[in-house]
Amino acid sequence: MIDTGELRKGIIIQHDGELQRIIDYQHVKQGRGSAFVRLSMRNLRTGSTTTQTFQAGSKFPLVRLERQRAQYLYPEDDHYNFMDIDTFEQFALDRETLGDAINYIKENDVIDLLTFEGQPIDIEIPITVQLTVVRTDPGLRGDTATGGTKPATLETGVTVNVPLFINEGDVLKIDTRTGQYIERVQ
Repeated sequence: MIDTGELRKGIIIQHDGELQRIIDYQHVKQGRGSAFVRLSMRNLRTGSTTTQTFQAGSKFPLVRLERQRAQYLYPEDDHYNFMDIDTFEQFALDRETLGDAINYIKENDVIDLLTFEGQPIDIEIPITVQLTVVRTDPGLRGDTATGGTKPATLETGVTVNVPLFINEGDVLKIDTRTGQYIERVQ
């Protein structure tokens, strides 16, 4: 069991018989009355997001997920196909389950697959990824690292703001938690 004082973003709990990932956590202490916790949670099976409040000190069952290594194979309609590296078993996850993670993985990337009772639930991607710029405005002479920014489309289709000196074909390091540019890779 885990109580409200130990809850953090990203933790998976079981609430109303469903697996819920905590998206946002806010502890509120009003002038009068007891404190409460406002949780934004995403249902891992359906992908729906809910916000609920609980009394401070409430307890929740903590869910233990199994972790396996899997390789991303290819997209097909609204599903994305993966293969377990150890057993070579293939399976598909839908867009709602993957969320924003699909913007940061390429074909043949190896990721962590989270399963609960043998069923694939979610994937975990690295904190940073390296992606190639496929479309951006050309850099001009005199553009510096401390200047403005411009949009750049990366090989997975996601658009990020980058410094003016970035050109097409450059490989960039991107933070997958925020979706922001970190640095150009040499």
